[in-house]
Amino acid sequence: MRCLVVADLHYSLPQFDWLLAAAPEFDVVIFAGDALDIGSSVDFRAQILVVKKYLSRLSGMTRVILCSGNHDLDERSTEGEKIARWIGEVRELGIACDGDSLTVGDVGFTVCPWWDGPLVKSRIESQLRDAAAARASRWIWVHHAPPANSPTSWGGKRFFGDVELVQWIAQYQPSIVISGHVHQSPFISDGSWFDRLGPTWVFNAGLQPGRPPVYIVLDLDEGTAFWLPAGEAHCIDLKAPLQRPAAPVTIVPAWLKSLGRIADPSLARPASVAG
Repeated sequence: MRCLVVADLHYSLPQFDWLLAAAPEFDVVIFAGDALDIGSSVDFRAQILVVKKYLSRLSGMTRVILCSGNHDLDERSTEGEKIARWIGEVRELGIACDGDSLTVGDVGFTVCPWWDGPLVKSRIESQLRDAAAARASRWIWVHHAPPANSPTSWGGKRFFGDVELVQWIAQYQPSIVISGHVHQSPFISDGSWFDRLGPTWVFNAGLQPGRPPVYIVLDLDEGTAFWLPAGEAHCIDLKAPLQRPAAPVTIVPAWLKSLGRIADPSLARPASVAG
């Protein structure tokens, strides 16, 4: 199984266009939150409409998993907590989203919402407990905020991670946690795109402007994770202990060569669903 991991696209339509072109190369596309941008001049309702069109097309190409991030929150629940109601609506497209757990082959996925208060936090705790009772041999969580006190949540002056997530990882020990949220972590001193807490690998691709987005590829059959920013690609062995720094990619897989061609708009530019 090969998974394409992105997060924090923040309504960058060129990056969404690239995602459409890249999706057929992968068994699963994992979007770890912040599809929208609360700071954009584009009306939030229009952003939701356009992103849902992209997601509809993506879901026709491969399996898609999407969790909410803090930029995706569009309503308050009856209890007053911020939620991403629109993300729940993409479930009708066949997309696994906030609150879902699913199994693909021998890999289990748990998709966690962004939590803004005790009620949603309690629902995540129940979700993880229920999923743990029937966990697959490999268990992947999608949770927008990375764990606290990890290089994947280092912002340069302090950590921006989730303390509760650290506790949940220690309790359940999933195989992999996929996050985003802290854009600069992979690119600054003492930050990183990967970490390991006990047996659990943690990933945060980071954010770069332009096309393509920075992304991670998990080759679960080979036990390898690739990080693809602008410039040199790196990879780590998921079967080995944590080692830093990651190794540069010296043997380029066929799928990576294909993505390199897609990334050049002069060679392949899918039609934008925004018109």
